Amino acid sequence: MPRDGTTRFSFAATGEPIHHFISVSSFTEYTVVDVAHVVRIEPGRIPHEMACLLSCGVSTGVGAAWKVAAVEAGSSVAVFGLGAVGLAVTQGCRMRGAKRIIGVDLNPDKREIGKRLGITDFINPNDIDGRTVTEIIKEMTGGGADYCFECTGSTPVMAEAFMSSRMGWGKTVVLGVASGAIAPISIPSHDILRGRSVVGSLFGGLKPKTDIPILAQKYLNKELELEEFVTHEMGFGEINRAFELLTQGKCLRCIIWMDGAKENGV
Repeated sequence: MPRDGTTRFSFAATGEPIHHFISVSSFTEYTVVDVAHVVRIEPGRIPHEMACLLSCGVSTGVGAAWKVAAVEAGSSVAVFGLGAVGLAVTQGCRMRGAKRIIGVDLNPDKREIGKRLGITDFINPNDIDGRTVTEIIKEMTGGGADYCFECTGSTPVMAEAFMSSRMGWGKTVVLGVASGAIAPISIPSHDILRGRSVVGSLFGGLKPKTDIPILAQKYLNKELELEEFVTHEMGFGEINRAFELLTQGKCLRCIIWMDGAKENGV
């Protein structure tokens, strides 16, 4: 628990402590969660399978556009990586009034869902005949995107996103979580001095207690699309298969139902 550094769970036989997963342990039937990690949603107003999307993922991407970047109406945007977070960034930028939203992804299947959520242009790095993504974005935007979002966790992509931003005021927001060894981002110092900036994002800069209810209301007002993110629904016994689909790029979000939960509405 963040308040005192202890755990509320232990193995009955040995007393060995059992720790939380991401401070929530939502894959358990019962858990104890610090009050700082609990947000109340009015019962019966939003379906559980939609409410759960307002944790890390959709909220992170929408918040990054709304809070961290504060995307301006009429601006140009490039989103690197069109998983759930990247697509949520796309939707957040559209909600903020961005004029041009360029999606970058190696998976051609992301083109159509990206367009449904706000992408105006799609770049597949495998289909650009030896040119760089940065060159193409600069050509499409007349010098670089006003805002770039990195949602892959790849440090070379982070650098490429930065180089794709506009000289003078371009802002790059890093959301992707690097896996394995953490490598530094290589950015020329003189490019920083020319007005570009890089900022990290934790949960999209949102304050959960106040901002998640706002996102829930935007969903109820049909301003925020959530259904598009749910590509699969499975029982808890299939959770490993759900992770496989995620790592294979065949899934955006898979709703995991505990036994009988969906039928009983619990």
